[in-house]
Amino acid sequence: MGSLIADKESFQHIIRVANTNVDGKQKVNFAMTAIKGIGRRFCNIALKKAEVDLNKRAGEMTQEEIDQFMVVVSNPRTFKIPDWVLNRRKDFKDGRYGQIISSGLDNKLREDLERLKKIRSHRGIRHYWGLKVRGQHTKTGSRRGRTVGLKK
Repeated sequence: MGSLIADKESFQHIIRVANTNVDGKQKVNFAMTAIKGIGRRFCNIALKKAEVDLNKRAGEMTQEEIDQFMVVVSNPRTFKIPDWVLNRRKDFKDGRYGQIISSGLDNKLREDLERLKKIRSHRGIRHYWGLKVRGQHTKTGSRRGRTVGLKK
């Protein structure tokens, strides 16, 4: 049985990109979605803008291609990626549009929740209490981690 890998010397089974281990055996388009904050649609657009062959495996990417992909991810609007694809539209503090990945995404989410709690908005209070936030019913659903039923 033959191998699918063209050049075994330069192939990497695990690639470290943006503090994430990326599986080198997967196709590039799906392998890069392992990075938190990069979905399939954004990954497809960013790889095309970075001029990376979509038929490659992730382990076959050169360091220059990885660097070019990260440049596109860090500055998507300069490469004319539409705003509706980005995961951070009209940031609350500075009003900028951008794509936030890995630990930056966690930090922004925490900051947003802290802001909602600080201004005592309905969403912030629901987050603080650990209840459903988006209008779901809570009488019968959402009982995970709570005591249910009567004690006899």
